[in-house]
Amino acid sequence: MKMIRVEEAVGTILSHDVTQIIPGEFKGRLFKKGHIIKEEDIEKLLSIGKEHVYVWEPTEGQLHENDAATRISNLVVGEGIKISDEIKEGKVDFFADRDGVLKIDKTNLFKLNSLGEIIVSTIHNNTPIKKGEKVGATRVIPLIIDEKKIITAEELIKEKIISVAEIKPKKCLLITTGNEVYKGRIKDAFLPVIKQKLGYYGSEVIRQVILPDEKSRIIEEIQKGLNENVDMIICTGGMSVDPDDVTPTAIKECGGELVTYGSPVLPGAMFLLAYYGDTPILGVPSCAMYSKRTVLDLVLPRVLSDEKLTFEDIVEYGH
Repeated sequence: MKMIRVEEAVGTILSHDVTQIIPGEFKGRLFKKGHIIKEEDIEKLLSIGKEHVYVWEPTEGQLHENDAATRISNLVVGEGIKISDEIKEGKVDFFADRDGVLKIDKTNLFKLNSLGEIIVSTIHNNTPIKKGEKVGATRVIPLIIDEKKIITAEELIKEKIISVAEIKPKKCLLITTGNEVYKGRIKDAFLPVIKQKLGYYGSEVIRQVILPDEKSRIIEEIQKGLNENVDMIICTGGMSVDPDDVTPTAIKECGGELVTYGSPVLPGAMFLLAYYGDTPILGVPSCAMYSKRTVLDLVLPRVLSDEKLTFEDIVEYGH
């Protein structure tokens, strides 16, 4: 690559995209990398302040920004991600190729960006996304980069960094507890909330049972749901430490694996998560009835994508 005066560039090949900016009106590509400069292009280039341009002179051991971005894309893009149809200004964009939960290998992303001159930028890990949504991009900083830098990246990163975990429709048993609801003193408000949140992801409540605050009956209904092979069980109400609230104890005594009772999320501190084999049981506190977003909105899409969450996964939500 060499720099020459625009007036001397007729017949040469542009080694980079040329961007035009008209404040408040337009920002985009005026000429594409690989464009053969013509006589009529000279005035256009001068009008946007380009008195010199870089023209392509391939050199062994060096990569143009477009070629480098393509190789990085091939390195980091995993299942459920597609790349932009063309490279613009040296940048490749990443898009979700299906609905799901965005998964970012943050450790390897940090390693890759720490090499210098290479950047991969993404939206947050575990974000629910829709097909077609832009989730990240990559480019290199210099117009021409030493190929050794890209080779180092390829040797360092052995697993794909960006992917989409597919959300799968599930059938849910909803167990609502509370003497005040069971005895008709107040109307249950959990069912429409849970139906709406599950429905957004293509899942459904196949049955709701309303129970008093009796541990034995809650255990009985959980076991019945497990025997019916429902995909998940959500227990609502009775999640506090009040003496009448026995739902957490009932879930614990069913014999499964308790992941956590409590989360560093507000609203949602009294959240409970357990697994019975591969079947998740969620204990949802009353905040889900009246708060637009709670810990349930953070956890639910990951559970629906069949991710088996750990105590550490829940703890990370404190940040």
